[in-house]
Amino acid sequence: MTGIVILAVIIMTVGGCAALLGIANYKNENYYKYAEPQGEIEKKYTPLGSYEVSYAEFDAGTDTYKKYEVWYPADMKNGNETYPLVVMANGTGIKASQYKEVFKHLASWGFIVVGNEDENSRTGASSAATLDYMLGLNVDKNSDFYGKIDTANIGIGGHSQGGVGAINAVTEQENGNLYKAIFTASATSRYHADGLNKSGEGWSIAPSEINIPIFMVAGTGFADAGNMTEYSATLPEGSAQGICPLWWLEECYDTIPDITDKVTARLTGKDHGDMLRGADAYMTAWFMYYLKGDTEAGNVFFGKNAEILTNPLYQNQKSNRQQ
Repeated sequence: MTGIVILAVIIMTVGGCAALLGIANYKNENYYKYAEPQGEIEKKYTPLGSYEVSYAEFDAGTDTYKKYEVWYPADMKNGNETYPLVVMANGTGIKASQYKEVFKHLASWGFIVVGNEDENSRTGASSAATLDYMLGLNVDKNSDFYGKIDTANIGIGGHSQGGVGAINAVTEQENGNLYKAIFTASATSRYHADGLNKSGEGWSIAPSEINIPIFMVAGTGFADAGNMTEYSATLPEGSAQGICPLWWLEECYDTIPDITDKVTARLTGKDHGDMLRGADAYMTAWFMYYLKGDTEAGNVFFGKNAEILTNPLYQNQKSNRQQ
């Protein structure tokens, strides 16, 4: 009997773990259903949009990028409409396929969204290659994407190392002039970049060279924020530099030329891994405004009554267009 009882406990434990994992996966895949947006425009862009979404993937021909993954409006092939394109750069060790629900959400608002499997996107090279590939499909008469990309409205976004990669794709890559707007979530600070530079593995980033609108967000959780208020080459005992601390956001904001639109904010109570899903509604609004001309979406970011400035989910907000 003892053996039967032990076996029953094991089965119940394994079954319980599997059930919990299933619930967690369901919540991740349907994250927007569990969100609690506070702003009226945020509430509009939190659910899925009106477009049904299809998916396609293409061999990238390299072990680094592996494949190009594309989410797009399902009716694309049946009409003459063109769609803005958004390229997404991955965080360290992360693949586009691990955030497919986020990219599907953006596509449901009428975008073609493309990523790849590059787990080290910091230079912007994989994003540049991804953009070139999609533009190639746009002129390929045998492609479903032939003539479907609105080439005048291309954006780029990135999370963590991908935030660095998104900026470098714009400022360092040959096709960087084709982008119209940038979104970064928890872009890795120069403190960590400098640390890797010392080991010969590092990267550089130059916010001062950004000349297109940029929206930068991060979380207030410890992994993102740390507990240091400035750059320090030597950390005091018990202190830590966050991945995207407030001092870094403010440094970027101050360094980015005032001639371009720029917005930064931190999502209260959220941490590094939460940021793509947590800031998704406002990422969508950012691209809706700049790539689709949705003036209501712009009210999130600009004007003296900009929604993001009073949304209780956000803090440390800055916008250079509050008039």
